[in-house]
Amino acid sequence: MARAKTHSLSDVLDQLESLAEGETVAVQDVVDKLGHQSFAALMLVFALIAVSPASAIPGLTATVAVIVFILAAQMILGRDSVWLPGFITRRQLSASKLCKGIGWLRKPIGFVERFLGQRLTWLLHRPWLLLPLVLILGLTLFMPMMELIPTSGSIASAVIALFAAGVLARDGAVVLASMALLATLPLAIWYFGFGG
Repeated sequence: MARAKTHSLSDVLDQLESLAEGETVAVQDVVDKLGHQSFAALMLVFALIAVSPASAIPGLTATVAVIVFILAAQMILGRDSVWLPGFITRRQLSASKLCKGIGWLRKPIGFVERFLGQRLTWLLHRPWLLLPLVLILGLTLFMPMMELIPTSGSIASAVIALFAAGVLARDGAVVLASMALLATLPLAIWYFGFGG
C-alpha cells in the first residue's frame, strides 16, 4: 500500500473548503482534490463530515459508512489507489452545509493537532494496522442503523476520524486511543442515545 503524504489536519480542511465554490460538491471532486492515494485523508474527511452539523443531512451517515467501508477494505487489500463506485462519486454535498461543518470543525481540529506527533509508528504497518482496520470495517456495518439513534452515528464517525487522524499524522498512540474509544462505543451510544 502506498503511504499517504502526511498533511496537517487543518490542511485537509483547507483543501476541502477550497472545493466549496458552487452550490454543491461531488464526492468525486473530494477524491480528486485529496488524491487517489490518500486513503487516510479521505477517511478523515468523510468521517469529519459525519461528525459536523452537516450530519443532519438524511442518509449521510449511511453514505459515509459505505465510503469508509470501501476505503478500509482497500487498505486491508493493499491497494495503491482509491476506487469508489459511481453511485458514491456522483453524490452531491451541499457546499453551504459543508462550509458550515468545516467552520465548526476548525476549533476542535486545531486543539487535536497540538497533541499529534510521530509516535509508535510501528503500529501503522502490517500486520499491526490490520486489526484496527478490521474493527473499523465492522463498525461501518452498524452505522446505517445508527441513524435511528440520535448522535450515535456522529460518535461512531468521531472514532473513525480519530483513527484516520492517527494514520495521517503517523501517530500510533492516537490509533490506539481510537481503538480504546471503539471498545467503549456501545456504552457511549446507549448513554447519549437513551440515557442522556
